[in-house]
Amino acid sequence: MSAPTDPPADALAPERLERLLAGEESAWYDFVQEYEGRMYGYLYRLEGNSEDALDLTQEVFYRAWRSIRTFRSGERVLPWLYQVARNTQIESHRRKQLQRFSLEEAREDVGFEVTSVARSPVQAAESADAQDRVQRALLKLPAEYREAVVLRFVEDLPYEEIAQIQGVAVGTAKSRVFRAKEQLAELLADVADVN
Repeated sequence: MSAPTDPPADALAPERLERLLAGEESAWYDFVQEYEGRMYGYLYRLEGNSEDALDLTQEVFYRAWRSIRTFRSGERVLPWLYQVARNTQIESHRRKQLQRFSLEEAREDVGFEVTSVARSPVQAAESADAQDRVQRALLKLPAEYREAVVLRFVEDLPYEEIAQIQGVAVGTAKSRVFRAKEQLAELLADVADVN
């Protein structure tokens, strides 16, 4: 007989989920306060623009409120929210029919802060100027590579969750992260030694 396993750290307690399902304002306020920084950071790194990231973050929590009934009790909140954020961003781009950002169009005042303990090309960039170049380099990556590397090295998610969020096989998620790291290393070769 196996021992019961503890729920994941970011799983919603049943009573908290009930309060959210009931639309309790204070429960939603606490929920947004707890997760908005993560969602904003994720979307900011994908968009490269703070205004767009703020708009999308608000939309993510509106959609989370509308679709909280799809959340399964006992599951982790962050993968679910990242999926909501990903879908929100994709739909926003479809609506606007935006073209990809070019290096020249990238804003010069963006920064990039890495929270992962794993050494990556992103972590090699320490100065404000280098951080700006990292953000611009991220914007040059194909969207699926950019998202994969942000989820892995900034949000520190395991490959299984990246695969789930992106709707691909685990091997594909690993391949995207590897290719993104290679491309970032080439783009950032003059920033710092990334080996």
